[in-house]
Amino acid sequence: MIKLLTAELFRIQLKARMPFRYGIATMTEVPHVFLRLKFDFAGVAQSGVAADHLPPKWFTKDPNRGLDDEINEMLLVIRTAVSHAQAIHAATPFAFWRELYAVQAAWGAAHKMPPLLAQFGVTLVERALIDATCRQQGTTLATSLHENSLGIDLGTIHPSLANTQPGDWLPAQPPTEIYARHTVGLSDALTDGEIPQDERVDDDLPQSLVACIRFYGLRHFKLKINGEAARDQQRLAQMATIFAQECDGDYAYSLDGNESFHEVAAFKDYVHALQARVGDAGFWSKLIFIEQPWHRNVALSPAIGELAAAWPDRPPIIIDESDAELSSLPTALSLGYAGTSHKNCKGVFKGVANACLLAQRRAQGLSSMMSGEDLSNVGPVAVLQDLAAQACLGITSVERNGHHYFAGLAQFPTVLQAHMLAQHSDLFIKSPAGWPRVKVSAGRIVIGSVLAAPFGYAGELDLSGLPTIAP
Repeated sequence: MIKLLTAELFRIQLKARMPFRYGIATMTEVPHVFLRLKFDFAGVAQSGVAADHLPPKWFTKDPNRGLDDEINEMLLVIRTAVSHAQAIHAATPFAFWRELYAVQAAWGAAHKMPPLLAQFGVTLVERALIDATCRQQGTTLATSLHENSLGIDLGTIHPSLANTQPGDWLPAQPPTEIYARHTVGLSDALTDGEIPQDERVDDDLPQSLVACIRFYGLRHFKLKINGEAARDQQRLAQMATIFAQECDGDYAYSLDGNESFHEVAAFKDYVHALQARVGDAGFWSKLIFIEQPWHRNVALSPAIGELAAAWPDRPPIIIDESDAELSSLPTALSLGYAGTSHKNCKGVFKGVANACLLAQRRAQGLSSMMSGEDLSNVGPVAVLQDLAAQACLGITSVERNGHHYFAGLAQFPTVLQAHMLAQHSDLFIKSPAGWPRVKVSAGRIVIGSVLAAPFGYAGELDLSGLPTIAP
């Protein structure tokens, strides 16, 4: 039986290199937390670690809430999940997660809390449990998924997957390189000339889109739109020109609507207007998918299915923020969506089940897709665990922007910086200032050391230099 023994929570405030505008929010700094849990595995104690940003205005998209209120609410769901976990005794990690998911869902419903937010706490416990399990078993995430040593019962999430296991659907060998799909925020400068002198960053890293393409060799991009037609049209037209000049036609991109559209039918007209204004046929042929254009209040409504039926030549559209419950993806697929995203903050086990469901649909000849998305996450834990999960799900183009909006690991204790350089020299490189940054070359990230680790990060982390808070 598995039971939770102890919990520790650490919090550090990270300042961004430049503002990051996404949807209704502009991030200039964000809390980053680490959760270290020690579990008892039938008499053997083993610790695991998980980490994540606490990003206001993502889990709820409520413009009327204060930032501190939202951060405190995220801490509450983490602490509540830890408290619930302390009462659980389960035979497998998956069974532990299922029980925790259920009790947290009931608590969230009683407190009128959105499922996406309530389960955020569960995902941190889940990630620490997976880490501890892989370390206790002396194995990796990829191996544990293929051998199903985590005890995953796919049929309890998606009935069509009954009597199958993750290894039946996931790639036999995860990719060891991943395209870094570079985010272009709503306020990001496209050229160096657009950056006011007093907003230029002096840390030897690129700032504008053009500079990033040249510095990292970028080829995959995620372009933020917000429904302001004239502004979006102008920026996309400018970016189409930049990609043609800088990438010589070798590029791909996604569009992220960040829940900007509240009227379902209006989005079709918006897309047609974009295509007419940004008339470069080569540009539109590079579109991979559009991510969550509709607000979650309407994104899974019957009106979506009606629009899909009237728009047979629509580009692939996926859900992201609306992927809040275990039933969300099947509902979305029934309405005509092409798939969903994976983020560890939405759950690793749920992501595995969703990836298997989409693989099953492809085997049946049905078009479906899963994207890899981010929350500006950084090392030494969060981004590595995310990359490990994305690769194990077979996702080869993943939004990566934490290395762009934050100066590598410069704000973390030097012992953690040194640990990353020593254990993950394929993923991190030392900047001229001495701190590690993610190494992106020819637009790709190499993750061999990440896949060889138990779950993302190798070795034992010294978290003693981080500020602790009550778990």
